[in-house]
Amino acid sequence: MPPVTESPTARLHPDGRRRCAWCSEDRLYVDYHDQEWGVALHDERRLFEMLCLEGAQAGLSWITILRKREHYRRAFDGFDPQRIAVYGRRERARLLRDPGIVRNRLKIEAFIANARAYLDLREAGGTLDGLLWGFTGGRVLRRRPWRLRELATSTAESEAMSRELKARGFRFVGSTICHALMQAIGILDEHQRNCWRAHRPHDRT
Repeated sequence: MPPVTESPTARLHPDGRRRCAWCSEDRLYVDYHDQEWGVALHDERRLFEMLCLEGAQAGLSWITILRKREHYRRAFDGFDPQRIAVYGRRERARLLRDPGIVRNRLKIEAFIANARAYLDLREAGGTLDGLLWGFTGGRVLRRRPWRLRELATSTAESEAMSRELKARGFRFVGSTICHALMQAIGILDEHQRNCWRAHRPHDRT
């Protein structure tokens, strides 16, 4: 979700539906808002992808990353942690030359570190699903703010998640990034009160 800089209620789109005020009329953004944001996600590969991409967003807008997502998937072997974890000098050089992703050395290194941290987690008998959802006891925190200014950018849960992920070797997982991740994977469902998506039956994937 973009940084909250104003406090409007959900906006009316040309198709007659009201959507969260941060959602522009860009078709890619609309589809993301309608089909993914706030939907409970439990698939391991997709959770790993979202953790990495939320970190890639740091300092940028989410729509920038969303427009590059398909290229990220190709560039990073479908977000296969086993393949990413063994990237060496050649793969790093290739990624730094790739205009389809954010060519930031620290963020590229973070993807590799995250893959290794993920494999360590699995080797220890854990799952990313269990780790991330454990901070709410597996529950969806459903809130219905009226205005954007009512949305927090960090919570006690995201602070705890950030500390744990950092301790396990994950990178670009500050509290604000973790809060955005929790929204993206449905741990937090915070569609605005008059957004059409707030009244749709709850999904689970």
